[in-house]
Amino acid sequence: MTIYFEDQRRDLDALAERARARSLSPRAGRDFASNDYLALAGDPALAAAVRDAIASGVPIGSGGSRLLRGNHPAHEALEANAARFFGAESALYFSTGYAANAALLATLPQRGDLIVHDALIHASVHEGMRLSRAEARMATHNDVSAFEDAIAAWRRAGGTGRAWIAVESLYSMDGDQAPLADLAALADRHDAILIVDEAHATGVFGAQGRGLAAGLAGRANLITLHTCGKALGCEGALLCGPALVRDFLVNRGRAFIFSTAPSPLMAAAVGAALELIAAPERRQRLDALVARAETLLAPAGVRPTGSQILPLVIGDDARTMAMAATLQERGFDVRGIRPPTVPAGTARLRISLTLNVGEDDVAALAAALGELA
Repeated sequence: MTIYFEDQRRDLDALAERARARSLSPRAGRDFASNDYLALAGDPALAAAVRDAIASGVPIGSGGSRLLRGNHPAHEALEANAARFFGAESALYFSTGYAANAALLATLPQRGDLIVHDALIHASVHEGMRLSRAEARMATHNDVSAFEDAIAAWRRAGGTGRAWIAVESLYSMDGDQAPLADLAALADRHDAILIVDEAHATGVFGAQGRGLAAGLAGRANLITLHTCGKALGCEGALLCGPALVRDFLVNRGRAFIFSTAPSPLMAAAVGAALELIAAPERRQRLDALVARAETLLAPAGVRPTGSQILPLVIGDDARTMAMAATLQERGFDVRGIRPPTVPAGTARLRISLTLNVGEDDVAALAAALGELA
């Protein structure tokens, strides 16, 4: 009798032996795991925006790709609004941040080009580079000189194409910020193009929540990605940059061309979210919560990052997951993060601060961590 999927079973067994097997679990307990930083996912204002869109005749489904009949006025209105909001010449709406990053890196850099990426860049960027015709090299995390050395070495070896620099503005597992001003200066020195993934900064940092790269807006050699499924509380992603970039992706970006367009209702919701994050009140409340949490959680070994992402590095995979399970049993939704999402030996509890919790919740979590430690 033929046994199917034996290779996959062996792979899953090997993951389980190393305490790296994953499974889906329902949300439960106090939210210290989501990326809903401003608590907009359940905000009545977004629900009202969707109801109003339905009442005006906006359909639930798009019915096709954007290049067929799926291009709805709600998509175009969102893109025009986002371009103005983020200070870019144009914007293009994707169904997910993963799809946007993969399409961007797979499509724009050409054969003979070089992509230099941060060592801790998102997996979606790696997927795009895997599909790209350009060469890719890794630079030490947040080390501007390492980026410059990689470009210089490539030029010395005969590289004549365009250099591309790919970073996150706020790193999703460490909570630290990229040196964007220095990277922008580096891009200028080498006629390179800077790609900044603002996934975890949009809505939380910058004037009106426009992200950590807001001060660089309008540069001809800058492309930013703004995820809509985190602080904006919705779904999708907006690629912002020169109009030529948008036009090229519409013509050559396979992940865009051959995907059914996102729901027009979601486009309407994202537009409403951009209006909500422009007001400072939510960011101020989150800033205050972060400052208080850094003090409360420090005795348990949680290092301050200055952001809403606070990692507690444990190291061992099995111990990390056991601590996460214990916290979940006590009513705290804290998730363990293991390799390959983070480097080997740095398994951690990723504590995510959102406006879905308050100072009392953080104090209770600190007490629980203190007991476990």
